[in-house]
Amino acid sequence: MIGNCTAIIMAGGDSQRMGTDKASLLLDGQTLLQSVITTMRQLFPEVIVSVRQPRTGIELPQVCDEQPDGGPLAGLAASLGKVTTPWAFVVACDMPFVVPELIELLAKYRLQHQAVVPVVHWHTQPLAAFYAASCLEPLRASLAAQQKSLRGVLQQLDVRYVDEAEMLEADPLLRSFFDLDTPQDVAAARGGVK
Repeated sequence: MIGNCTAIIMAGGDSQRMGTDKASLLLDGQTLLQSVITTMRQLFPEVIVSVRQPRTGIELPQVCDEQPDGGPLAGLAASLGKVTTPWAFVVACDMPFVVPELIELLAKYRLQHQAVVPVVHWHTQPLAAFYAASCLEPLRASLAAQQKSLRGVLQQLDVRYVDEAEMLEADPLLRSFFDLDTPQDVAAARGGVK
């Protein structure tokens, strides 16, 4: 259990490429959101869900975006403003294969940094990352300046980037980062291509 940290599950996206609400898609008998909730509860004493509008059927605390159409940055800022722990782990609801071993590995890199962000295939993964409470003001400042890029905010933070080679022992196939953005991704996941 990672006791000084709250898990924030991002479930407020508009799912444009999917064409339907990703959080409620079924995979292996449960919704994508429920799958991620189950994993987060194994690791964190507190779990909250970031939403644009309240969702029914979720027994966890929900935090609504304070700024409409602010994207993931708005969801992260609103949620980070509500947590009482010094750290938050942020994960997207469309990442049902995230494994506890990977999260525990990332947690070890937090010392003396504001964020711990994986890098997979040369792309940062800001929605599978740790953020310190001290990130809140830079996040809010970016929103106020109408800069909605979460990757852009990372340039203003003290970030420990974690590359693929460092993560392979915890997640040999890097399945944690297989996110379901399109119907084709869902078909691949249901077919066992993960």
